[in-house]
Amino acid sequence: MQLSRRQRGGPKAFFEPKKGGPVDVQSGNLRIRLAANEAEINAAQALRYRVFCAEMAARPSAEMATLEREYDYFDDYCDHLLVLDESRGGGAQSVVGTYRLMGREAAARCGRFYSADEYDISKLLAYSGGILEVGRSCVDQDYRNGATMQLLWRGIATYIFDHDIDILFGCASLPGTDPASLKLPLSYLYHHHLTPPSLRPVARPERYIAMNSLPSDAIDRREALRALPPLIKGYLRLGGTIGEGAVVDENFGTTDVCVVVKTDMITKKYHRHYIRDNDSRAGDAA
Repeated sequence: MQLSRRQRGGPKAFFEPKKGGPVDVQSGNLRIRLAANEAEINAAQALRYRVFCAEMAARPSAEMATLEREYDYFDDYCDHLLVLDESRGGGAQSVVGTYRLMGREAAARCGRFYSADEYDISKLLAYSGGILEVGRSCVDQDYRNGATMQLLWRGIATYIFDHDIDILFGCASLPGTDPASLKLPLSYLYHHHLTPPSLRPVARPERYIAMNSLPSDAIDRREALRALPPLIKGYLRLGGTIGEGAVVDENFGTTDVCVVVKTDMITKKYHRHYIRDNDSRAGDAA
């Protein structure tokens, strides 16, 4: 029997293993897989606290500060992708990266997607194929390098392949809560990477901040790209697009945009890895 949040009294109500294919990829000392138990989710939340609250500008609740974990209602319903450094010996200290994943069925159990608090995502919900919300991406400061990010993306690729996902989406953040200071990158995203109307999320009216404060011909693309966080640039490299309107998140000290990524490019890269790895194993066996 699963206990309610009130019965348990803690920030994590229950852990429910999710259905679907496995994610388990090794690269040197680093391994990526889904959290297997509540203790591992707690470790992911502790990493999120260190990155979002201690290092960045997120404002934790008193309980979060006491526990040194960043968590919310949605955690109970999501899959938690973990990067682990197995040279650290296992346990909470080995979790060095995380990504939170929520599919359509999980959102139905939860009642909504996280992004729906900031954006009208009705066009994504109406899409007939598989959709997956991604968020709470963070990596330990000592592991912010290409190898870790490539492993995270390979883990996501494995997940979307196994769960037949066509579209990724989610809120991505620019630092700071003053949209005027972000007019260059926001205007660049609006003019050059807006999601097609058939799928476009739109910021909720009460939170909507226009992104096109600069005309297209006034934008220095190189400077605009330099001003974008690496994660958003990574989405763009995968063909990602941006919903209409930005949203200020005072709790996290950020200005958010909604990213939409069709998974074609991701799965093509996954297939190349898969075929190459299978060919390598076949050669070794021969």
